[in-house]
Amino acid sequence: MRLAFLWRAWASAVVLALVAGCATAPKPTAPSQAQTEGPWNGRLALQVKDRPEQSFSAMFELKGNAQAGELTLSNPIGGTVAALKWAPGSATLRSNGQTHEYESVEALVQQATGTAIPVGALFDWLRGVATPVPGWRADLSQLGDGRISATRLDPPPEASLRVAIDR
Repeated sequence: MRLAFLWRAWASAVVLALVAGCATAPKPTAPSQAQTEGPWNGRLALQVKDRPEQSFSAMFELKGNAQAGELTLSNPIGGTVAALKWAPGSATLRSNGQTHEYESVEALVQQATGTAIPVGALFDWLRGVATPVPGWRADLSQLGDGRISATRLDPPPEASLRVAIDR
């Protein structure tokens, strides 16, 4: 009888250990350290609501910060569409076998996308800091799930930026 009791107790302990080992930790609500420090990888989509409406989407890898960094944009099968690199006083865009130089990352992004995007604030948004930008409204409420969105209402045309960060 005592042996049967010990056997059941041991079997119960083993089952509890296995069940506990299969449990997953709750998903954190705050961004992880990797999210706050980069590099970031994922997908981005930009839509500019002018006439005709323009849209762009790509996979991306972003390194650095607003002052010096690199952004590589790729198509769905992994081919590089464009590579942007910037440092104080200069920015370079490589695309379609051509290289173009710009005075700043803001000028480069304006030329490449057809619209101004607040690069400095984008880095803050990726880190979970809701830096306000005149004319833009950022939604960081889903950053814990790896998603941010931002809409530019002013100046026209309206633009929306969506980012999904891979984990």
